[in-house]
Amino acid sequence: MNIWARGPMQADFEERIDFNKMRAKRCEKVRQVMEQEGIDALFLWRDENVRYLTSLRVLMLQFRSSTTYGVLITKDAGPILFMSSAEVVRAKEVMPWIEEFYSIPIMDEEGLVERVVVDKVVPLFKKYGIEQGRVGVDCLTFAQRKAFEKFLPNVEWVDGQMPIQRARMKKLPEEVAIIAEATAIADAVTQTAIEAVRPGVRECEVAGEAMRTMYRLGAEFGHTAVPFVASGERMAPPTRFNTDKLIRNGDIVFIDIGAFWNGMFSDIGRTVICGKPHPQQKRVYRTVYEALMKGIEVMRPGTRCSEVANIFKKVAGKYGLENSFIDLFIGHGVGCAPAEPPFLGETQPGAEDTVLEEGMVLAMEPLIWIPDIPGGAGVRIEDLIYISSEGPVVLSRVGYDEKLLD
Repeated sequence: MNIWARGPMQADFEERIDFNKMRAKRCEKVRQVMEQEGIDALFLWRDENVRYLTSLRVLMLQFRSSTTYGVLITKDAGPILFMSSAEVVRAKEVMPWIEEFYSIPIMDEEGLVERVVVDKVVPLFKKYGIEQGRVGVDCLTFAQRKAFEKFLPNVEWVDGQMPIQRARMKKLPEEVAIIAEATAIADAVTQTAIEAVRPGVRECEVAGEAMRTMYRLGAEFGHTAVPFVASGERMAPPTRFNTDKLIRNGDIVFIDIGAFWNGMFSDIGRTVICGKPHPQQKRVYRTVYEALMKGIEVMRPGTRCSEVANIFKKVAGKYGLENSFIDLFIGHGVGCAPAEPPFLGETQPGAEDTVLEEGMVLAMEPLIWIPDIPGGAGVRIEDLIYISSEGPVVLSRVGYDEKLLD
């Protein structure tokens, strides 16, 4: 399947991404899931769910998800936006696809929460006849949940996160096109970081150069709040953020920054060597590379996540490294959230063994590390994979380190 990034700007010479069509399709998908689950409305507050249903782009404060922006969608109405009062005037001017806006404060105080529920939520629920319905919610503070139950006592509150995740799991063609553009940007961000690696440069300087490219190319942010650049012994075990550590000759350097563009993430990771590699660094790198390549080969519709994970472990076992993975999943879905279902190779109990389907997008990111090697021997290589009817399509194109492969 030929998926490629045509360019992030609109153009008069070819059809690119129809965002209005995408928004309508998303609402249709969500309403289909609501009907299947017997849900009358979804009242969602997680940032990624609000963005998915409304395309709302706003000032995002760290650690504020669930208290600043919300969206209501019913069988017949919405999406209806609840948002910071500082953003409402601008949003009304630039978001004609939203018919109703409600300004709210940061809902961290009990009194403020109750006034929002009494003055805005209750009348809205009555207006659309859902004050006695089944309403799904995703992420609420205790004060929010308490106020909802107090002032809407006849509503049956149910899980809304699992239904919206099911709606989001298989990507629309327009969403795949957005992810392809986000991946082109993430490739450039990663390449910039690779080219900044040299002895005497700090990890934070490499991250800074990468972020300059990200913002220059129009992305909103990376897939982590702090760019992940770790070098040398900081990759064994992995330190998953950049520091003031100086990169030295012989250091392994891992870069994992990605990009978020027009509401969708891309997630790419590369490991490179600064100088000449140690034999054990090459051993780990070759193992991760081979595991990744062989695992990607079997990522087709109908394959279970456990089958793919077993390929990774089998390859690692061939080199005596089956017990050297980081204690984390090997792959994860990517979309409106940087890491979302399905999760592949999750090490913790209770994980679902999802069957891969056409339309899913997953980041595959095996990380193997061994201790006590000069310059570190922790390696992750991460590629972004689209599951097509014909098999896996690798969206990421950043090169691999030939010095570690030869």
